[in-house]
Amino acid sequence: MTTPVAQRPFVLSTPAAPVERHGNVDLHLPAGAGPAPAVVLVHGAPLPPGVPDPRDWMLYRGYGALLAERGLVAALVSYQVADLSALPATADDIAGMIEQVRADPRVDPDRVVLWFFSGGGLFSADWLRVAPPWLRGIALTYPLLIPLPGWEIDARFLPVEALGSGAGVPLVLTRAGRDIPPVLAGIEAFLAAATTHGRPVRVIEVPDGQHSFDILDHTPQSEAAVLAARDAVLDLLDAG
Repeated sequence: MTTPVAQRPFVLSTPAAPVERHGNVDLHLPAGAGPAPAVVLVHGAPLPPGVPDPRDWMLYRGYGALLAERGLVAALVSYQVADLSALPATADDIAGMIEQVRADPRVDPDRVVLWFFSGGGLFSADWLRVAPPWLRGIALTYPLLIPLPGWEIDARFLPVEALGSGAGVPLVLTRAGRDIPPVLAGIEAFLAAATTHGRPVRVIEVPDGQHSFDILDHTPQSEAAVLAARDAVLDLLDAG
């Protein structure tokens, strides 16, 4: 029997941090006095019906623990996209959750990174287009950056086009070499556009990785890539 995605173990074993649930936001809290920089993790979408809340997946709990271990507040947000027409409302909900995180007294509201995974990459477009001063960077892991075949979405959610805004926030992108073709095509288009618009991107390569390599491919290469992405986020926050 295939292990459900929520139960697939994270590629790294990191002791769990204290976790608090506040509505649709889970906070993985570091030791020590705050306020601390924060990383908001935005999971993929749309999710199949009946899938557990991504905040309970071993994947995102692993990332939360990994970030808290290094002194960051890791905020895992939860949302669902039942229909592509709901993307604008969902993006607004996510923005509200980010403000909720920034308002927490244990968070330094001026040192925040947004980290988008898989289909959540489409939501990065707003922040690529207009980067507020508190946003220290954007991280993208096996991100969907162009619509899947047959999808019709609002032009607001086209990260490749958003790069032309000149907002200039630093970018980190993790590319899995064996990802699905639409994801790889979107990454290629994104990197080409970033070059055109003078937007440097720190690329972390996982040549043998599949989509979701961080739970599917338990290899030294996967471990190194996850740690490299974590360290790149630390660099963005000057918290390493």
